[in-house]
Amino acid sequence: MNKAITDGIVFNPLPFAAGLGVWSSGDGTPGSDTYAVSGSGVFVAADQDFAGCLEVLKTEPVTRVRYMGETPILPGCYLRVTARVKAVAGPLPAVRISGWSGLAGGAQATGLPEAGPSVQLTTYGEVVEVSAIIATADRNGVDLVWTGANYGHFGIDLTGPNGGLVRVDDIKIEDVSAVFTRDLVALVDVRDFGAKGDGTTDDSAAFDAADAAANGRTIMVPAGVYLLENSVTLESRVRFEGRIVQAPEHRFILQRDYNYETYVEAFEDEEVAFKKAFQALINFSDHESLDLNGRRISLTEPVDMQATDPSKTRFETRRVIRNGQFEPVSGAAWDSTIVTSQATYAVSDDRRLTNVVDIANIPVGALVEGNGVGREVYVRGVNVGSQTIELSQPLYDAEGTQEFTFTRFKYMLDFSGFNKLSQFVLDDIEFQCRGVASGIMMSADGFTFHVRDSFINRPKDRGITSPGVGCQGMMIDRCQLISDEQAVPVSDRVSIGFNANANDVKIRDNRVSKFKHFCVLAGSGNLITANHWFHGDDEINGPRKGGIILTELNPKSVFTGNYCDNNFIEWTNEHFSSPALGNQFSFGGLTITGNIFTTNDVATWFNFIVIKPYGPGHYINGFSVVSNVFRSLNGRIDRVDNVDTTFADLDFNRTRGLEFSGNTYHNVNQPAQNPVFLTHTQATEASTWTMSTGTVLPFGGRAKTVESIAPIGSITDTANNRVHDFPWAEGEKGSDLRSVQVNWSRPVKGRVRFQVRMDQPEI
Repeated sequence: MNKAITDGIVFNPLPFAAGLGVWSSGDGTPGSDTYAVSGSGVFVAADQDFAGCLEVLKTEPVTRVRYMGETPILPGCYLRVTARVKAVAGPLPAVRISGWSGLAGGAQATGLPEAGPSVQLTTYGEVVEVSAIIATADRNGVDLVWTGANYGHFGIDLTGPNGGLVRVDDIKIEDVSAVFTRDLVALVDVRDFGAKGDGTTDDSAAFDAADAAANGRTIMVPAGVYLLENSVTLESRVRFEGRIVQAPEHRFILQRDYNYETYVEAFEDEEVAFKKAFQALINFSDHESLDLNGRRISLTEPVDMQATDPSKTRFETRRVIRNGQFEPVSGAAWDSTIVTSQATYAVSDDRRLTNVVDIANIPVGALVEGNGVGREVYVRGVNVGSQTIELSQPLYDAEGTQEFTFTRFKYMLDFSGFNKLSQFVLDDIEFQCRGVASGIMMSADGFTFHVRDSFINRPKDRGITSPGVGCQGMMIDRCQLISDEQAVPVSDRVSIGFNANANDVKIRDNRVSKFKHFCVLAGSGNLITANHWFHGDDEINGPRKGGIILTELNPKSVFTGNYCDNNFIEWTNEHFSSPALGNQFSFGGLTITGNIFTTNDVATWFNFIVIKPYGPGHYINGFSVVSNVFRSLNGRIDRVDNVDTTFADLDFNRTRGLEFSGNTYHNVNQPAQNPVFLTHTQATEASTWTMSTGTVLPFGGRAKTVESIAPIGSITDTANNRVHDFPWAEGEKGSDLRSVQVNWSRPVKGRVRFQVRMDQPEI
């Protein structure tokens, strides 16, 4: 900064040769005496040291030489006043730079210093230079702090004994703000500490030294390429004009300027910047979150999150990535890896494949497909030495040796390299997958992974995948998952929103559109609340698939306040290696309360709640469907509930604790209820009345128990006499076991209301 250059301000006084009328022997203000008339000073045209100079005879205790021009005092401008003097004869005085400070309007600025450091002349004919720096700022190196002054009259003072003769060269006033520039902008240049910026010299030590010296100032990294062959942590703020180059195993941690924008400035590469910023996040950057500054990050390949710091295989401290967007750049890096290989499966070791051929080519996180393999089974671990693969779930019917297909989808953020990752949060992130990439691959182990207020838009294959139990306690809140198959018929869709293998998953307030499945949940303790998932298409009477798939027999889960739109809740046990009923809970521990179920343009056989046993012997034991609304638009459906008997039916003789009540049905031919109140009219006298429940009991259940009977009007015998007997009832009558019999003491007729249950009366 130089005001003479930038603003055209002239600071230098006129030379003495231009006339002494502008040089005052007083304070320099208008009206003060000048050397043109005072007689105590004369111009000397030729001097062996000075081309032209003022010769002054010291006659006063303080003899002054002041320029009468008004030199402006500007904030941020540093002026140096310099004078060269020599003693010619007489007593030797002392010399100092001095000035008179003025305010706008001509008044003097009071309370400000008027003179700089004094220099004693000691030898005749010796040229001595005196100077002082004047500025409005009180900084090191400033001699006269003139805060509030508008201008000054500058020159020198001669002090000491009178009678001395002194010659003074032309006085100079110059803008020396450049000297203070570094301090003014508080910059510490890494080059001052040995940084080369040539791309080949290791500048790590220079960066460390600059940071140690900064002391609150900002580190400046000028243009160049700075190779850092060691980890570097900067506690100071930093500005980048140059580019950092650093290997993945070394860390670059910015403690004061920790955000994605700064890392982009440092590395000048979006992907590298994100990797380095994440590396710092899990290495004690003194920040709990990485702010992406609302930036869109284009990815040319999946980000192996663990490889950003190869030394970290486990991380269990809360960290957050927030406020940004990821988008893949189309290319072969996003193509799925598909391996077909022979392997052996045994129920006795039901989460392992053995004797796996070509195992070195099978990646962790690959989807496993084959005969007897349930949905969303993944490779959790690979042991090349023992030729074994650890599975995320057992296989329901794969005993023996067969060929399996292993498909590894490519995810924009891939955490599968971590052995364990816990308490990690993705907040306000948009995964703009574009049908090119999948969204997030979790680690094989960990807990409370949290995705909130985020979009996973158009994933190619999967939105979020858990290849193991890293989904323990997972939370997905207020997100939108929108498939890339909006125009694809339901029967042809392949993408899935997410899966979970572990327990205690919380799925809340999400909006999900047109996947094959919203999610596959293999654990228990799930809370699914206030979500809207819709998976219909434009096909007339087209098929629908399960929106939420539960694969745990006793999921201990709750559905409340959701909107299930053009799909159904499917409950299976496909992740059991021995799917026939054994020594375990059967289908129970599920509550579906206060939800909205709607569909349109479907065939009459569509159902909203489907139980699909993968082996025989199972039954319902503790299932509640209460206070829901079921509606079919543009056509009617037969019923809302069904058992898919592809593999086996339920054992209705063992049904216990089924509550199916308080629901609302629109365009449903047969509403389901348990218990159900029915009426029966017996037109002819009989001692045994057979009363059918039809198909009103859920899932085609049996009329197992009559809980109450109440006459409607009088019960009469063959003589038309009123009968006041209390009858006794039997359930499970008729060929379909859906009728009950009421037995009287003698033949009677009349009308009764009765309540029937399909389950045991006790729980």
